[in-house]
Amino acid sequence: MANVVVVYHSGYGHTQRLAQSVAEGAGARLLAIDAEGNLPEGGWEQLKAADAIIFGSPTYMGSVSWQFKKFADASSKPWFAQEWKDKIAAGFTNSAGMNGDKQGVLTTLFTLAMQHGMVWVSQGLMPSNTRAAKRDDINYLVSYSGAIAQSPSDAGADAMSAGDLETGRIFGKRVAEAAARWTR
Repeated sequence: MANVVVVYHSGYGHTQRLAQSVAEGAGARLLAIDAEGNLPEGGWEQLKAADAIIFGSPTYMGSVSWQFKKFADASSKPWFAQEWKDKIAAGFTNSAGMNGDKQGVLTTLFTLAMQHGMVWVSQGLMPSNTRAAKRDDINYLVSYSGAIAQSPSDAGADAMSAGDLETGRIFGKRVAEAAARWTR
C-alpha cells in the first residue's frame, strides 16, 4: 500500500470535508495547513516520506489561499534537496461558485508539482454532462485535471454535494492506485 498524504488548507471547513473524502478514498493521512500557513510539527517529514502528495486549497479570488501559498513558498527547501522528485502528485479545490475559477487553483497546484519534478495524476472520470445528469452525480462539475467541488457561500460543510464528495473519494482512490503502481 502506498504512503499517501493529503496536505490542504481550509478556511471554512468545506475544503477540509473534501480533503477527508479524498483521504478516505486514498487511505491517506490528512495534513492540515493552519490559519497562519504552517504545517504541524513533523509535517515536512511526513511529506518527505510520502509516495504521493495530494494538494488541496480553497479557491479564493481565482487562486489558492494565502495560507496554501505560504506553504508552497516554504516548499523551496524540499525543492532544493529534490525531496519530492518522482513522487505522485494530484490536487483538488472547492469554491462557492459553480465555476469560480477553480481551474486557476488546479493549475497552481499542478505547477507546484511540476516545479518539484512530481508525476501528476488526473481525475480519470467521465463527465456527468447529459440532460439526465443530477447535481449529486459524480464529476457533475466536470474536471479532468483534479477533483473540484462547489459549496454555497451561505451553507456549512454539511451541505456539500454528495456527488462532489464521492468524486473526491474516487479521485483519492485513483491517486493511491497510481502511487502503488509507481512505487513497485
